[in-house]
Amino acid sequence: MNSVFEVQKTIREVLVKVLDHHSLEQLNKIPTGFSNNLIWNIAHCVASQQVLVYKLSGVPSMVSEEFIAKYRRGTKPEGDVSQAEVDEIRTLLLTTLEQVQKDFADNIFINYTEFPTSLGYILKNIDGALSFNNYHEGIHTGMVMNMRKLV
Repeated sequence: MNSVFEVQKTIREVLVKVLDHHSLEQLNKIPTGFSNNLIWNIAHCVASQQVLVYKLSGVPSMVSEEFIAKYRRGTKPEGDVSQAEVDEIRTLLLTTLEQVQKDFADNIFINYTEFPTSLGYILKNIDGALSFNNYHEGIHTGMVMNMRKLV
């Protein structure tokens, strides 16, 4: 499982660099032809990880229900985020990664509610959820890498 966490660490480091090298205006800008922006994609990675790993395991998530509701699948930015929110998202990128590694090592993910992804792949356990989460974050990181050229 170490490789799964190493991949997620790499993805999260890329996303942190995007946050660190773009202005608040750039992070909030929705490029022409897109329905969301850089900060939404980055926060969506955090929210989705919490749902896929924690909520479906019946374990309390590290983020609020409001955060999950704001950045879950099917949502889009409803307005600009503040610098304080960007700072919180930056912190969450790192802390949620550290915590999931610790929680996995502590074997807290005992139960898992099967979940069919939008691709038709069914997540059946924590191992599948962690692997799928990297795939999902990779997709959104690709979106971020393309979008950053347009802001």
